[in-house]
Amino acid sequence: MADGPGEITVLLNQWKAGTAGAFDQLIPLVYPHLRELAAAYLRRERSPGLMQPTSLVNDLYLRLISQKKADWADRQHFFTFAAKVMRMILIDNARNNLAQRRGGGAEHVPLDEDIAWIDIGSADMLGLDQGLEALARIDATKVQLIELRYFLGCTAEEVADIAKISKATVDRELKFARGWLFRYMDGAATPSTP
Repeated sequence: MADGPGEITVLLNQWKAGTAGAFDQLIPLVYPHLRELAAAYLRRERSPGLMQPTSLVNDLYLRLISQKKADWADRQHFFTFAAKVMRMILIDNARNNLAQRRGGGAEHVPLDEDIAWIDIGSADMLGLDQGLEALARIDATKVQLIELRYFLGCTAEEVADIAKISKATVDRELKFARGWLFRYMDGAATPSTP
């Protein structure tokens, strides 16, 4: 996430204020990084017809540009929002794939090595979405960290920088959130008990 000191935040504030061209200046700063993250994230995907990195980032771009009110406070807020939108795009894609295939022998690939029990393009993505919604009712910060780390593909160091917390805290919070989500998806956790 190599940008000048506050350059993304400055452009976000200009976009929020309605400055012409601010969005056009912002996209070249974030698009290559988002494309690289999407490529790394989807590189393991070998099933035909599933979302490609460029398509994922382009869908994200279209949703960003269609925002009626760009109200992001800073870089952290923007990347958290981008991670949430990317998650929603992948959830929608999983729903579409399931509707078309209904398990037709497709090869499943883990979302991430740390959460290998969740396969891209499977019903697991829908269960993960429900689990994240339940966890958000208890601790929205943990969900933001999950989205930044696993959906946006940030390193733990980048997540710590964006969230303005220590890497040790990120590691601890992610470990807890992964365990909670695993128990939730396994049926052992309920929305009210982390």
